[in-house]
Amino acid sequence: MTSDYIKQICDGARRSSRIIARYPTVKKNNIILAIAAKMRERHDFIISENAKDLKSADESGLSDAMKDRLLLNRDRIDQIAKSVEEISELEDPIGRIECMKIRPSGIRVGQMRVPIGVIAVIYESRPNVTTDIAALCLKSGNSAILRGGKEAINSNRALHKIINESLLESGAPGEAVSFIDRTDRDLVAELLKMNSHIDIVIPRGGEDLINMVTRESTIPVIKHDKGICMTFIDESADFDDAAGISINAKVQRPGVCNAMETLLIHSGFDKKEALLNAIADQKVEIRGCPRTAAILPGRVKDANDDDWDTEFLNMILAVKLVDSIDEAMEHIARHGSAHSDAIVTRNYVNAERFLREVDSAAVFVNSSTRFHDGGEFGLGAEVGISTQKLHARGAMGLEGLTCLKYVIYGNGETR
Repeated sequence: MTSDYIKQICDGARRSSRIIARYPTVKKNNIILAIAAKMRERHDFIISENAKDLKSADESGLSDAMKDRLLLNRDRIDQIAKSVEEISELEDPIGRIECMKIRPSGIRVGQMRVPIGVIAVIYESRPNVTTDIAALCLKSGNSAILRGGKEAINSNRALHKIINESLLESGAPGEAVSFIDRTDRDLVAELLKMNSHIDIVIPRGGEDLINMVTRESTIPVIKHDKGICMTFIDESADFDDAAGISINAKVQRPGVCNAMETLLIHSGFDKKEALLNAIADQKVEIRGCPRTAAILPGRVKDANDDDWDTEFLNMILAVKLVDSIDEAMEHIARHGSAHSDAIVTRNYVNAERFLREVDSAAVFVNSSTRFHDGGEFGLGAEVGISTQKLHARGAMGLEGLTCLKYVIYGNGETR
């Protein structure tokens, strides 16, 4: 039965969480390094299982962007293994005491970093999420319950098999990282009601998945929502910076959440046509406002109202001309998803205003939104990119998988 299957997984994860929470740093690191080593040793097995998912993707008409997210080859497996290894090199936050102070009573009060407990993550497409989350949860002393999308079921099963073998060979409980290897949709609904076993649920994927989890869960949810990321080209922007950053943000990997979806250009920027041509030359379909279309007739399609609120995840870009930084920031506030937004400018005052006033998880000056990534931020990897404000925001690494408890040292004091 569905309920028995889910309860068995959750029982094992809860038991394991108490064991993993006690592990010293060196033991956690050795497990993580064992996972990375076994991934490299078993790359042929991983690639053969991934090929089954790619074949199904072709048969089901999955988009090129989604197939790119799904693809595993030897180079990508090596990069995933490196990402896992980097997590082992990070400082272990567990047990760290912060904000210690002596009170007038004589007691010493501080806060200790501790694991959250059991983390459930529901995600789509990208198999690297399986190993990234497993390593982050293990390093932070948590157990993990993973539910990947059906489009990557074979790849995820293969990666979980490697994780499970590494745990058991290291003397750790295999249930410390559990994987729901059935694709029945009703399993998710059952999982989301296990608030007595699971401490946090994190959905990573499309808008439908995020909304369903938020609506159905009785467990606290940390949303890793869509990325309608925007770049504003200020009047003072350097052309090479504007072109290089815009093209990188849109083209380098268009199917990911930190890729740019909307470009805002100040009407006073004197190289608008050259910038639009440079982007169009990259085979990007530009959907522009009437003023944008007038600059480059024949290469710009007319944007509709929905385009300003769309995460294309493809080689499509919405472009709008604005007359001020205030208009740009108003557009971001109205149509953005509070994920990642950037300004390209040589005006210090505008740069500082943009940093202060744009209310997004990451705000960039003169760099690409593609940098919003756990690895690029020095986190080793990420559980995801949170677009909410509690309990974590932005790229979520080890510290995002911990919480604080008060610890008090006394010497016989009474109140």
